[in-house]
Amino acid sequence: MKPWKRMRLGTAPAAAAIAVALLMTGSGPVSARPASEAPAARTAAAGTDWLHTEGNRIVDEQGNEVWLTGANWFGFNATERVFHGLWSANLDTITRQMAERGINILRVPISTQLLLEWKNGQATTSSAVNTWANPELKDRTTLQVFDAFLAVAEKYGIKVMLDVHSAEADNSGHVHPVWWKGAITTEQFYSAWEWVTARYKDDDTLVAMDVKNEPHGTQSDSPRAKWDGSTDQDNFKYTCETAGRRILAINPHVLVMCEGVEIYPKDGANWSSTSAADYHGMWWGGNLRGAKDHPVDLGAQQDQLVYSPHDYGPLVYQQPWFRGEWSRATLERDVWDPNWLYLHKDGTAPLFIGEWGGHLDNGPNQKWMTALRDLIVENGIHQTFWCINPNSGDTGGLLGYDWATWDEAKYALLKPALWQSGGKFVSLDHEVGLGGQGSTTGISLGDLYGG
Repeated sequence: MKPWKRMRLGTAPAAAAIAVALLMTGSGPVSARPASEAPAARTAAAGTDWLHTEGNRIVDEQGNEVWLTGANWFGFNATERVFHGLWSANLDTITRQMAERGINILRVPISTQLLLEWKNGQATTSSAVNTWANPELKDRTTLQVFDAFLAVAEKYGIKVMLDVHSAEADNSGHVHPVWWKGAITTEQFYSAWEWVTARYKDDDTLVAMDVKNEPHGTQSDSPRAKWDGSTDQDNFKYTCETAGRRILAINPHVLVMCEGVEIYPKDGANWSSTSAADYHGMWWGGNLRGAKDHPVDLGAQQDQLVYSPHDYGPLVYQQPWFRGEWSRATLERDVWDPNWLYLHKDGTAPLFIGEWGGHLDNGPNQKWMTALRDLIVENGIHQTFWCINPNSGDTGGLLGYDWATWDEAKYALLKPALWQSGGKFVSLDHEVGLGGQGSTTGISLGDLYGG
C-alpha cells in the first residue's frame, strides 16, 4: 500500500537516592535499580553522557536507566538547509522553550547532500535565517548554524539525534524510497555518515544517529527498500549494519537507530512476488517484522542498537486497521505487536518511535494519538514527537505559524510522555538540568541519581 506523502510547507531537586528513585510520568515504568543490582560502569571519559542498551532499556555509562523523550524540528533536510522558523524566530528562544517544556532530545532531519557539502568545504549561508531575529547567526554558514545550535542545546540540557531524512536537500525528499538518488550514491551515504560522526565524536550532545528516515516502497515500486539476509543494495537491514558499523568504528559510544521498511513478505512468500496479497503492509519505516528472522548485527557494539519505527493516525492515511471498529487493544494486537512492539516485549532491543503525532480532531486521530501515547508511557518506550514545526501539512506542529505560540492542547497530550520525576523534567545530561542554569522546570541526571 502507498501510505502517504507528507508535505513540508512554508517558505523558504535534590538528588534522589538510587535505591528508591522512581523515574516516571504518571504510571511510567522507568525506575532506578538498587545500587546492588547496578552493573559495573563501562569505560568512558569522566563526565560523559554517552548511552548504550541493556536488553530493551537504554542506560547511561553507570547503568542508570534513562528515557529519551522529545520532538522533531526539520529544515536542515530541506532546500533552506537550516531549521525552518529561523526566518522569524530566535534559535536560542525556541531551544530554551523546548527544554523548559521537557523535550530532552531533539531529532534533527538532514540530507546526505548537505552533509557532503559540509564535508567538501562547500557550506554556504542561508537566506532562511532572519538576522534581525538571530543577530548571532549573521554571516554564518549552515554548518556554523548547526554548530551554534549544538552549543545552545548543550546550554539548555537537550541532547541531539541526527537523522538522514533524504538523499537530496529537498522539502519533499523523504518521498524518495531509498538512501541513494541521482548523484548521491550508497557509498557517499556511508561516507557522509562517517564524516559527521568523526566531526562530533567528542561531543556528547550528539548522542544518536538515525541511519535513514522511512525506507519504503511496495512490491511494484522500483527502487524500493526490502529487509532480508542479502547484501543487495536495496536491503535496508544490510545498509543499517554497514552504516552502523562504520559509524561505531569512529565513535563506539553513539546510539545507532535503525528504522523499518514498508512491506514484508508473508509466510510462504518472498521478495520476488509482485502480488500485494503476499506482503504485510505498514507505515513507511514502520515495518520491523524482518528483524525477527534477520536482526541487525552491529558486532562488538551490538549494545548501541535501537530499533526505531514510525507510526501515524488516520488523518495521515486511512490504513486498513482504522476502518470499522478499532481500539488501542486492536492496534496493539494487529499492528504494533507484529510490526515492532514484539522487540520490546521480547527484550530484544529498545524501541524509539522516531515520529508520531498529528492534528487534534476530537475524533479518530486523537483517539489513535492518545492510545499510542499511553502505550509509550506504560512501556517506557523512547520517542520524538512529530513535530515542532507548524508547517507539516498533515500533522501540524507544537508551535503555531508565528513560531512563538505553543499549541497548549497538543502539548498537554504529549506532556505525560515526557520524562518527569518529582514534578520536574529530566534531562539526559548529568550536569545540566533541562532548561539550563536556574531552570525551575528541569533537573539533570546527576540531580536524579546523584554523583
